[in-house]
Amino acid sequence: SPSSSPSSRPGCAFCLAAFETGLPPRRRSPLLGSTRSRRGARRLSTNMGAEPPPPIILVDTTKYESQLAAKVERVKAQFRDHFSGELEVFSSKKKHYRMRTEFRIWKDYDKEEIYYVMFQGGGKDSARFRVDKFDVGSELLNGLMQKTMERIRGSEVLSKKVFQANFHTTLSGQAMVSILYHRKLDDEWKAEAEKLREALATVEGVEAGHVPSLIGRSRKQKVFLGNDHVIETMPVNGKQLKYKQLEYGFTQPNAGMCIHMLEWARKHTEGHTDSDLLELYCGNGNFSIALADNFRRCVGTEISKTSVAAAHFNIEANKTSNVFVARCSSEEFSKAWLRDYKKDFKRFQQQGLTMADCDFRTVLVDPPRAGLDDDTVSLVSKFDTIVYISCNPDTLFANVEALATTHEVKEFALFDQFPYSHHVECGVILKARETTKKENGHGNGTATAEASDGDEKPPAKKLKTEGEEDA
Repeated sequence: SPSSSPSSRPGCAFCLAAFETGLPPRRRSPLLGSTRSRRGARRLSTNMGAEPPPPIILVDTTKYESQLAAKVERVKAQFRDHFSGELEVFSSKKKHYRMRTEFRIWKDYDKEEIYYVMFQGGGKDSARFRVDKFDVGSELLNGLMQKTMERIRGSEVLSKKVFQANFHTTLSGQAMVSILYHRKLDDEWKAEAEKLREALATVEGVEAGHVPSLIGRSRKQKVFLGNDHVIETMPVNGKQLKYKQLEYGFTQPNAGMCIHMLEWARKHTEGHTDSDLLELYCGNGNFSIALADNFRRCVGTEISKTSVAAAHFNIEANKTSNVFVARCSSEEFSKAWLRDYKKDFKRFQQQGLTMADCDFRTVLVDPPRAGLDDDTVSLVSKFDTIVYISCNPDTLFANVEALATTHEVKEFALFDQFPYSHHVECGVILKARETTKKENGHGNGTATAEASDGDEKPPAKKLKTEGEEDA
């Protein structure tokens, strides 16, 4: 495998990154619940048996508007039976929009050269493409990759059995670089790596006073020179929000689109300070922290231990005392909540939060590409408002169809998270129909949530497992 690096969350962006970085996706992709009808679904996905597209390395910016227009028309056509309003479209930067990426490092012994490569569709036996310049990556990322390769080429120690380099940058100018090896890293490597780290601090765009972290990895070995994270600062509606982003932790790869997504979600959830928000798949608290001003409380669940720890750091850094995040999978939470909405969770109780005191009327979901499992669909159907962020229009379509009897789509946005690829990020606001509000007791997610034993389904597969990731 081109990558032996560990992972922490099977989020969507790493899977999509296979088309941009040429490395294979590393997360599981369980099937949608078998009981959900998908007849008549209009598919946007490419044929799984078709040849994958080549990796996106250099871009023709003159084609940006046309590729975006094609995505808009496809989404409108797919969802025309569920939404006839105005689609909000958020354009990306045409170049240098991606904040993180991974490259294989290739040694050409015949030409005595070493350079970055990406593969067509992932896999070491696929077509190989040399990368000297990466239009997709941020300007800072390009500077770091050039400086790193320059030092690797000039050092026998750094180049010995090296096979991969990962780069993670931020809008605020912080960065970390991970270099992977097929050998044990010793003190000689550490000394050379410290020199490389000092050189990385001179790259244009690095935050003043910041020295990028350098992380060396090999089998059963991690060497940290600096930190295992960066601190991103995002301007959201006039506020400077700070987020700890972990090495191999899930983050939105297109930071500009992430800001648009946060501001869009804030706009469409205003005026709910008398009720609470439930967020499933909350990661490092990205949405809950940004939406904290709109709700009395924001309560998030996340399966990854490291992401939960990052969320707690971010809650404190942003002084959002009304945000609570605990380690719990959305599937586990959904099944328990459907049986007994008054059930308390020990990890929330430890933070001083009692579930019975919560008045959940809004739920936010940002699931992996597989979409929502059946129990989670049942859970979200109990809420007045569903904020659904999706990286896969096909599974979004299936979930919207499953919710059509209880909810209707009121707002629809397209975020061009991955320009020049066929992938689309969508945001949907679903509102409960009047009959649903009456049945649920004014849409409170704590009402009428019990399921009969006869309707019990087999345990759903977990979409996220600690130790798995997207990049």
